[in-house]
Amino acid sequence: MSEPVQITAVIPARYGSTRFPGKPLALVKGISLLRRVWALAKAAPGIDQVLIATDDERVLAAARSFGAESVMTSPNLPNGTVRALAAVERASPLPTHVVNVQGDAILTPPWVIGSLARALRDDPEAAIVTPAVRMTRASYGQLLQAKKESPSSGTTVVFDHRRNALYFSKRVIPFLRDPSEEPPVHRHIGLYGYRLDALRRYVALPEGPLEKAEQLEQLRALENGLPVRVVLTDYRGRTHWSIDNPQDIVAAEKLIAAEGELLASYDGSLRWKD
Repeated sequence: MSEPVQITAVIPARYGSTRFPGKPLALVKGISLLRRVWALAKAAPGIDQVLIATDDERVLAAARSFGAESVMTSPNLPNGTVRALAAVERASPLPTHVVNVQGDAILTPPWVIGSLARALRDDPEAAIVTPAVRMTRASYGQLLQAKKESPSSGTTVVFDHRRNALYFSKRVIPFLRDPSEEPPVHRHIGLYGYRLDALRRYVALPEGPLEKAEQLEQLRALENGLPVRVVLTDYRGRTHWSIDNPQDIVAAEKLIAAEGELLASYDGSLRWKD
């Protein structure tokens, strides 16, 4: 008899960001990044538990103030993926699968997070899953323009007929010989779902030359033969946005004013129903 699927969403929330110290506690329209992302993960269909993993007592206290499950991890961990694993290893019982949710991606729709949970439940043997969005002609043009000013902005992915990733790149791939055609280009969204044993294996692997060149940690999986399943999703007219510096908060508040809040309340009580 197969083991029941138990999916824990982990939000790594490091206090000491170089570009934005204290970022998890920064406010967007009066609500902290930490609470926004926690509520979005709580609302996601198919997520059984949401856990905040931090390295700072201030973040821990903030998480507990609004009722979030949270755990303290070492401040010396190299990235959020390692921090997510460190957090779930202390859980009892251990989950079968982990979804790593970026703590600064405050406009991630619950249905996008839920799409990873659904993919893991539909195929419990899937090692790693990650979402991507098919680009329109307009969004493709916007990405090309953005690349002229900031070459490392935005990541694209190509995949096979089973939607297993072939490559991720900061270049726009595939190259289009005929730009007039509808672009078969998919923008990658930096969320990941893992089978627990696959996450353990991934964290134990060394950095490879492709990962080092592109500064994309998901390439470590491909370099070592760990399949990454691409889950096609749709933002339904919403704009993807993350907070990297204080100036991004102004842009995020403008987007929320234009598109509306994703949730009516950020108290963790809401569940998204597709």
